Amino acid sequence: MYRIGIDVGGTFTDFTMVDEQAGAVHFHKVPSTPHDPSEAIQQGIADLLRTHGVAVRDVSHIGHGTTVATNLIIERKGARVGLLTTRGFRDVLEIGRQTRPHLYDYSVGKPPVAVPRQWRIEIDERIDNTGAVLRDLDEGQVRAAAQAFGAAGIEAVTICFLHSYRNAAHERRAAEIVRQVLPEVFVSLSSEVLPEFREYERLSTTVLNAAVGPRMERYLQRFLQRTRELGIDHEPHTVHSNGGLMSIASVRQYPVRTCLSGPAAGVIGAAAVGRAIGSLNLVTFDVGGTSTDVSLVCDGQPLFTSHRQVAGYPVKTPMVDIHVIGAGGGSIAWLDDAGALKVGPHSAGAVPGPVGYGRGGTEPTITDAQIVLQRLNPVALLKGRMAVHAQAARAVIEARVARPLNLTLEEAAQGILRIAAANMSRAIRAVSTERGHDLAEFALYAYGGAGPLHAVEVAEECGIPLVIVPQEPGTMCARGILLGDISFDFVRSEIAPASEPGWPHVAAIFAQLEQQAQAWLDGEGVAPALRSCRYAIDARYEGQNFEVQVPLEDFRAQGFALFIERFRQAHQREYGYVVDDRRVQIINCRLQAVGRVAKAPLAPRPAGELPADARLGERRAYFGARHGWRDTPVYDRDLLPAGACLRGPALIEEMSSTTVVGPGHSVAVDAYGNLLIRLQGDLHD
Repeated sequence: MYRIGIDVGGTFTDFTMVDEQAGAVHFHKVPSTPHDPSEAIQQGIADLLRTHGVAVRDVSHIGHGTTVATNLIIERKGARVGLLTTRGFRDVLEIGRQTRPHLYDYSVGKPPVAVPRQWRIEIDERIDNTGAVLRDLDEGQVRAAAQAFGAAGIEAVTICFLHSYRNAAHERRAAEIVRQVLPEVFVSLSSEVLPEFREYERLSTTVLNAAVGPRMERYLQRFLQRTRELGIDHEPHTVHSNGGLMSIASVRQYPVRTCLSGPAAGVIGAAAVGRAIGSLNLVTFDVGGTSTDVSLVCDGQPLFTSHRQVAGYPVKTPMVDIHVIGAGGGSIAWLDDAGALKVGPHSAGAVPGPVGYGRGGTEPTITDAQIVLQRLNPVALLKGRMAVHAQAARAVIEARVARPLNLTLEEAAQGILRIAAANMSRAIRAVSTERGHDLAEFALYAYGGAGPLHAVEVAEECGIPLVIVPQEPGTMCARGILLGDISFDFVRSEIAPASEPGWPHVAAIFAQLEQQAQAWLDGEGVAPALRSCRYAIDARYEGQNFEVQVPLEDFRAQGFALFIERFRQAHQREYGYVVDDRRVQIINCRLQAVGRVAKAPLAPRPAGELPADARLGERRAYFGARHGWRDTPVYDRDLLPAGACLRGPALIEEMSSTTVVGPGHSVAVDAYGNLLIRLQGDLHD
């Protein structure tokens, strides 16, 4: 049987297919179809099955990652949303936390409020912070508001009442009324989406869930229709922001949880590969067509967060801690008003794309610079399936960058890459050295279609001694989808002093969360033998505003004393100090439900001598002012056996990417086919 992983990106849609019996892995890429992402999905699956002679009935699993929800938020193309909230709290969404996006730059503003004020309607009701009802729900007001929403063409309704994380009765009753009046409207409840305190973040997350819900539903319907047209009758799973999988039904209810869908899968996959090869500390470096996504893996485990912003809007759901910047292969090079060269964050995307792709692009991009310097194949990519228009790439960089700045063509293209590398390096330092990690103890795990092109320069700039490039790095996120388990996160806010006498109450909360988790796993169809739970407590010292997360393997057996010790360790690691004479507060109890999924093991690569035909030839490539143009051997990565060793400069080509090995660097192929590049020398000007 075969398992297929799919990652829908901004420029390409990537596929990985694993033979469960033989462990063989097959990779494929097709250009994305932004007008309907499911078109590229259908085409790619059909190509894979046809190319490798696989019958549809032998496909046992499809997992997919998507940027649909993220793009809807970034491009502000979500549904028209109406909001029902407690009287007096209509403007919480607009007031927020009274913080500015950039402290000293008044030209940087906040994004538009997700719900216009006229569709933020107050309802008479009130529940206090213990869950007690202070004022009954005015059902007549709810009904009148729903009728007004219907007349205005509202597509989705958010319901967020004060303290509903303690008592959800009013929200549930209001939802019943809205659904009676507007049966076709998407309804999003804060007590279901995010049952935590901090009303602004809860409200923002629930509003975004509503905004992306209707369009996500239409996308999922097309996706299911196209897989059924191929003859695949079982339902696919979707990876969500914590790197786990969930059913289409769960995605329909909680689409906001897919905001980091594909990138999270890449980090999960990188961690799995790192554990297999004994490289437990990684900086994951995923460079695609529109963005660079970086994250840390420490001691073999990805780092997680429960709070981040997407396009300036707070989203508070458990997710892999990924830092995203607008620097990808399609990022546009441009001159600002002062004549300085800038790169990104805007991108040429999939359509029209870089000029060198010949799809109508007119702006110079990072990819065009790579073509000009001949690090990328100037004739064709994707194993010859995609023609490259090198002369057009040279012409646009000459006209838009080199001539206005009085530079040579090589200087202009190299300048674009140096600026991109500086931006990428800043992103890496933001998740590593700025948080107390020593990058000399990490390896740079480079993937995405453009990651291996930039990896050695970025590693040198950051002081990272080793670069790891997995097999077919351009499809790593699709591969990571096949290494994830079914999972979902449950939370309950407590906000109480931590104490030995109060520990049984904490255990009772976790018992309730376990019941929710088992019910959800029942709905996902996970067999009891494949289930497990992971526990954590968010805690802080009294007087603090923010908490640290304390993982607990078994809250029953380990008890209060071990929790306090774990809290001290977590606080020391996060803030650099502990306060022994201050009481600890428990804020949230968290439980992650896990349903284990069968995974094909990583298949070792055959060892042997370097075959003569692995060297495809030679082409001149530019390695900065210090090294200039060099006659550089070009290798077919598919023909490099385990144990092969090469010296730079070298260009290693495969279907989904090209790896640049600089002068003086050494590269070896490990037992699993990963390229291990040890840095010596310098590519800098």
